[in-house]
Amino acid sequence: MHRWSQLFIPTLREAPADAEVASHKFLVRAGYVRQLAAGIYSYLFLGQRSVNKIISIVRQEMDKIGQEFLLPTLHPRELWESSGRWAVMGDNMFRLKDRGGRDLCLGMTHEEVMTDIARKELRSYKQLPQIWYQIQTKFRDEPRPKGGLLRVRQFIMKDSYSFDIDADGLDLSYRKHYDIYNSIFTRCGLKFVVVEAHSGAMGGSQSHEFMVYTDAGEDMVASCPKCGYAANLEKATSKLDAIEDLKPTGNGSPELAHTPGKKTIEEVAEYLGVSPKQKIKTLALVGTWDTQEGKRVESPVAVFIRGDHMLNEAKLLARIGAREIRPMHGEEIQASFKSPAGYLGPVGVDSIRLVIVDKALEGRKNLVTGANKEDYHLRNVTPGRDFAVKEYADVRNVEAGEGCPNCGTPLVVAKAVEIGHIFKLGYKYSESMGARVLDQAGKEVAPTMGSYGIGIERILTSAIEQSNDKDGFWLPRSIAPFDAVVTATNVSDSAIRNAGEELAAKLTTAGLDVLLDDREDRAGVKFKDADLVGVPYRVNVGKKVSEGKVELVRRSTRESTDASMSEITDKLLQIAQ
Repeated sequence: MHRWSQLFIPTLREAPADAEVASHKFLVRAGYVRQLAAGIYSYLFLGQRSVNKIISIVRQEMDKIGQEFLLPTLHPRELWESSGRWAVMGDNMFRLKDRGGRDLCLGMTHEEVMTDIARKELRSYKQLPQIWYQIQTKFRDEPRPKGGLLRVRQFIMKDSYSFDIDADGLDLSYRKHYDIYNSIFTRCGLKFVVVEAHSGAMGGSQSHEFMVYTDAGEDMVASCPKCGYAANLEKATSKLDAIEDLKPTGNGSPELAHTPGKKTIEEVAEYLGVSPKQKIKTLALVGTWDTQEGKRVESPVAVFIRGDHMLNEAKLLARIGAREIRPMHGEEIQASFKSPAGYLGPVGVDSIRLVIVDKALEGRKNLVTGANKEDYHLRNVTPGRDFAVKEYADVRNVEAGEGCPNCGTPLVVAKAVEIGHIFKLGYKYSESMGARVLDQAGKEVAPTMGSYGIGIERILTSAIEQSNDKDGFWLPRSIAPFDAVVTATNVSDSAIRNAGEELAAKLTTAGLDVLLDDREDRAGVKFKDADLVGVPYRVNVGKKVSEGKVELVRRSTRESTDASMSEITDKLLQIAQ
């Protein structure tokens, strides 16, 4: 039992001015956290209790499949250079020098450190599989920290790494994590969805994200309400309705159409009396690649998509293997297309070697596109006939209402927060860093790897985002700082004070985590604070104690019931299961 009067719980009536999302507002108002600097937070008493409970759940579940390590957060440059990621991580990595001038960084993730242990210690297939994990502080030089604990510069992560002799072994390790993650998030009381995802800077062949739907999220997830298909927009696909192609004009070959001053997709479509779905949109871009020598090179990229579609940058970057992409400047457009912006098209463009044609244009014909000539567009343009297409690639954004790729049901697109991410890394790190073991035939081979992360604070923030109202929030009992608040409504009344003490002690003996509100404040103040701080149940000890009765309040529903002092323990244990 803890006594509120003896604790530091600095609740606030107003949220900080910069707080935009519910979890940020309530974490500060409830006294869970205080900001030290942009994206850097201190965890106070209540916040740390919840974080510790989350970590305990994660540790209990991970111990079923893996072994816990604790790795350094300070890494030498040479380690990250051996994997090729020293340059790739760019400005997101905190970098520093020691007194000897040697380059170091603060760990964003620990693939390199774990692989270094593996390459020094693992010698044979007989030592595999291995699953190693840690719960450790990570650092990311986030350019725009926001959303409270959702986008920060210092955070706690559970990261684990698997080492297997072959793809079948990796499949098994991956499945173990998939199942354990479901158990972890279920025990934390979250409503979550598992989605197909893009591996990003981690690399690898397959990945899934565990997501919680909330308007505070920065990721967009497309999901099917019928069959359960779900994918991050960086990976999502869909079935498109059939589009009627235009009938050819003239002899059916590309012909010029005068479009004076008409540059945008909508302007040209209206002027020529066609639909944007019957047009090709040209995107003139410049990609940046990292070389093995640690340098960066740029090259023009032309992307052709359907007129009404939007480019998905993550899909494009994954397709071309670039670090980043940007729009071409005016002079770059002129050099590549010999045309001003607004009239660009694929026909006759030979100077750009990297050309991507979206899959939605496959099989289409008689489309309208820019003529690479000011004030002109082309009719009757058919991909593969009028301009070369090496292959079609899915690089567009899926939109809400498009058909599910599995069953055709209209997709729903909504914001979500990532709480966990699992990756099949394959040989990306073991090959580049020289990790080798002997297989059953005595041949030296690289082990195949997986990487698996959980954002500890994101579990807390997602739970708050899912369960809050104007007065505060409520957490699942498994991660709440306390199971129940026993509120002595008037401690100057000895009968109420003594009954509160007795009940709090009794509930504690029964195995409940109890906070006794024994402050010399008005009952209304205590009720407001109890509603604010995330504790799922409140037991009010007031005037009815003279009749041997107390009031049990469920925070999530505000439902209250009277119970006798003798039965309240069993009743609370029953509903708190």
